[in-house]
Amino acid sequence: MNDGVAALRRKIAGAGDLQAVVRTMKALAASSIGDYERAVLALADYDRTVSRGLGECFRQAQASPSATPEGVPARETQAIGAIVFGSDQGLVGPFNDVIAEHAADALAGLPGRAQVWAVGERVQARLKDTGLDVRGAYAVPASVEAIAALVAQIQIDSEAHRAKSGITQIHVFHNRPLAASLYQPVGQRLLPLDAAWQQSLAAVPWPRKAGLPEVLDQGATALRALIREYLFISLFRACAESLASENASRLAAMERADRNIKDLLEQLHGSHHRLRQASIDAELFDVTAGYEALARA
Repeated sequence: MNDGVAALRRKIAGAGDLQAVVRTMKALAASSIGDYERAVLALADYDRTVSRGLGECFRQAQASPSATPEGVPARETQAIGAIVFGSDQGLVGPFNDVIAEHAADALAGLPGRAQVWAVGERVQARLKDTGLDVRGAYAVPASVEAIAALVAQIQIDSEAHRAKSGITQIHVFHNRPLAASLYQPVGQRLLPLDAAWQQSLAAVPWPRKAGLPEVLDQGATALRALIREYLFISLFRACAESLASENASRLAAMERADRNIKDLLEQLHGSHHRLRQASIDAELFDVTAGYEALARA
């Protein structure tokens, strides 16, 4: 009987320690979600400035038919490059499976064989399972500050792969956070630039308060620089949203674990109380039986 009570006490202590760890992870995940969401919001002003500059370059290109904006090849080849953002850590549920399946389905509908680069070891394994040609992987940033370095490296490598393999289409896939710790997989074609998107930017009038713009070098140098910044913003946003979604998925998993541990603790405490009561009843019975035996003697 005592051994059973002691074993239950050990189980209760272990479950309590595990619950403390789970609640700490919940707090960290919730805090990280806020950091990455604020990082995305911080891009808004810079994104607006870059979009205005691109719009002015596109307007100038439309005025000069001979000028073809860089990054918009006249004929798209069959070479496709894709960057898929996932996770390096567990406890995220189907996070990597969802984005890997979404990327595989989207790339299967495109002409030509895609070359894929994964951000995260776990999503790299999932992508290989789908049969995609995974050429390499990057480590997932551990903080907001580390995202810029990763994006810069991806840009350098993508330029090298485009020159070496003739890749002209570049797609990015990641999970985007939704309300209530949910997320959805999304994809975007970064290059070549979408024609309708160019026209929409060119149609936005320049703000009068900002003064009239002047694009030097017939827009070629400025356009190249602005396209690089546009790619940086797009990749940075994709990475930050993926990290926010990863932590949202981890938060949901930890909330489920917390509820399960709470239910387990209630069961263990109930069993412990019943076992202790049974032990007390047995002791009282022994005392009563001993007293009655002495009384008869």
